[in-house]
Amino acid sequence: MAEKVLVTGGAGFIGSHVVDLLVERGYSVVIYDNLTPQVHGEAQHPPDYLNKDAELIIGDVRDREAVEKCLKDVDVVVHLAAAVGVGQSMYMVREYVDVNALGTATLLDVIVNNPRLRVRKIIVASSMSTYGEGKYECAKCGVVYPRLRPYEQLQRREWELYCPRCGKNSPPLSPLPTDEEKPQFPASVYAVTKRDQEEMVLSTCWSYKIPAVAMRFFNVFGHRQALSNPYTGVAAIFSTRLLNNKPPVIFEDGRQSRDFVHVSDVAQAVLLAIQRSEADFTALNVGTGRAVSILEIAKRLAEALGKQEIRPLFPQKFRAGDIRHCFADISRIKTLLGFEPKVDLTKGIEILADWARSQQPEDRLEQATSELEQHGLTF
Repeated sequence: MAEKVLVTGGAGFIGSHVVDLLVERGYSVVIYDNLTPQVHGEAQHPPDYLNKDAELIIGDVRDREAVEKCLKDVDVVVHLAAAVGVGQSMYMVREYVDVNALGTATLLDVIVNNPRLRVRKIIVASSMSTYGEGKYECAKCGVVYPRLRPYEQLQRREWELYCPRCGKNSPPLSPLPTDEEKPQFPASVYAVTKRDQEEMVLSTCWSYKIPAVAMRFFNVFGHRQALSNPYTGVAAIFSTRLLNNKPPVIFEDGRQSRDFVHVSDVAQAVLLAIQRSEADFTALNVGTGRAVSILEIAKRLAEALGKQEIRPLFPQKFRAGDIRHCFADISRIKTLLGFEPKVDLTKGIEILADWARSQQPEDRLEQATSELEQHGLTF
């Protein structure tokens, strides 16, 4: 008999790809999703791409009674349900904590207090945002873990980081791949709640001897991203701007770097974590190990979408809580689970662009930026 997997947030971008892969591999899959309007539109219809061989239950992860019902006969829980948006989390503090932290607490409370349930494993989505800044090297001091850049420095439009020990007495720090041992310094309410999610799951499951894995997703991109959601990933936001013949808006100077991992590789990592036990009770980076600048993403997307004539816009501003560099050291997930990213950046952008051209996204970036400005979160 096939194992039954509950995927919370399974109608979303990452969740739907996880569901597809699980169904393909013979699992019985239940999707639990509230079809939040910011992602799925005001009509809250199930998306067309949703796998027809999976059962859909519409509900909120904070609804204890509904959660208990959908956990019946479930063997594995993949917990992806979360409110997503770094900037938005800074002025919707209660909402983000409620959905992410309380939602996860509700799920765990049901599992550990219901002896009739048979959950054997939990995979929880964490985030690279929990690190804050990435790992760096100082020419004098060696490896350092800086906090956020001082506001005074950012107001001078000096974007790179200096050593927290010797300061400007040395050249700017050099970014290194960020491994899981790097201290977590979350720089947004969203990041705090993602750390809370992973710590609640790992600590609770350790106590109850339920194997669990926290997966720290880096910048996931690909088809099915909510293009009309201005708080989604930067690749989707840039795509929407370009499709509406508007320039991508780049904060700072565009040389800040991230690790862009294709959603199909993320789904593969989740499957490996379900199937193998070597990573139980640990946190894993899920990325590519390659740093890519935000400016490069904008340029590649413009080329892929045939919008090369649209140049990025640089307002010379920064957002509270933004970091400069963070890309993954994926040694642990390679060693423990045999994970290897298969979709490189060029192919991934090609896939995203092909899909995006078939969409008609609404550009809401000005609205989102205005909200940040009204709350004093851009400078």
